[in-house]
Amino acid sequence: MEMLTWIQELFANYGYSVLFFGLLLEFVALPFPGETTMAFAGFLSYTGRLDFMTLIVVAFAGTTVGMTTTYFIGLKAGMPFIQRYGKWFLFSPSKLEKTQLWFDKYGSILIFIGYFVPGVRHFTGYFSGLTALPFRKFALYAYSGALFWVLLFIGIGRVFGPQWMGIFHLFELYALWIISGGAAIAILLIIYRFRRSLAARLGKRKADIKLKAKVKESSKGR
Repeated sequence: MEMLTWIQELFANYGYSVLFFGLLLEFVALPFPGETTMAFAGFLSYTGRLDFMTLIVVAFAGTTVGMTTTYFIGLKAGMPFIQRYGKWFLFSPSKLEKTQLWFDKYGSILIFIGYFVPGVRHFTGYFSGLTALPFRKFALYAYSGALFWVLLFIGIGRVFGPQWMGIFHLFELYALWIISGGAAIAILLIIYRFRRSLAARLGKRKADIKLKAKVKESSKGR
């Protein structure tokens, strides 16, 4: 409750700028309760004290500016900078190793899902720069993930109102399972929606393969 009181005071004193600068600093890897702040901001929009769309725009801007800043720090400064000054950004060798393992396992998609992994999302921008990931590819995953992350947590406060805290903690516990389940359902719906065109393409591809095989056999016979 002390944290909520602190967040409420920040909003009372600084308004929407709390979200922008708070999320920006969080992605530079400085301590800030980004998800809790967004959910509480959504609740404030539920009560009519803040505008929902303005919150989305401000939170998205803060998140993307923070992520982009860390990408270019990683890209320009490289590993020596992280090793020397990483402790000032809470970027310990163990966290770097953890992020690298996640990157090796999930690839670029980690930039998207990393928003929902505590202790990882703060470093995906740095690591994307360190590995010289093309900016266009980084931006695709980082900005789409940021929009989804922001919409989700501000939406929790907006939709559930006074019950936002219970839903928020439930989501925190099962975030990866919920995201994975949602993604699986979305993929199944897409496959079902386009099943006929997919079946037609698959049939055409099989026919092409058979035709090529016949051509190859006939050429051998000659």
